[in-house]
Amino acid sequence: MAEGILRAALDDRFEVHSAGAKPAGYVHELAIKAVSEIGVDISSHTSKHLDQFLDTGIDTVITVCGNANDACPVFPGDVNRYHWGFEDPPHAQRDGEEPIEAFRRIRDEIKLVFEAYAAGLQEQ
Repeated sequence: MAEGILRAALDDRFEVHSAGAKPAGYVHELAIKAVSEIGVDISSHTSKHLDQFLDTGIDTVITVCGNANDACPVFPGDVNRYHWGFEDPPHAQRDGEEPIEAFRRIRDEIKLVFEAYAAGLQEQ
């Protein structure tokens, strides 16, 4: 969800990728549904391991879930790092909340933070 939301918030001057230390191997169907509700299509996104980006010249790393900041390796060079610890949507369902509601709640949190981040980048 974060990749799709950040891509939508930024212009073409920025390249956005997402990857994980323990990729699931698929993009969760409820993530696809939740972001489609705000006009973002991530149906063609794939689950990738972060190792494939270690030597690609990444200049900013943003971690978004739980211990992802600790699990993320050191990227070579002068890399900006940010961590926003959103709950992991498949494991964030609260009492009385439907699974899709957890995805929507976290989608909205990501959207708020990433749109503010994108606005700051674009002002520079």
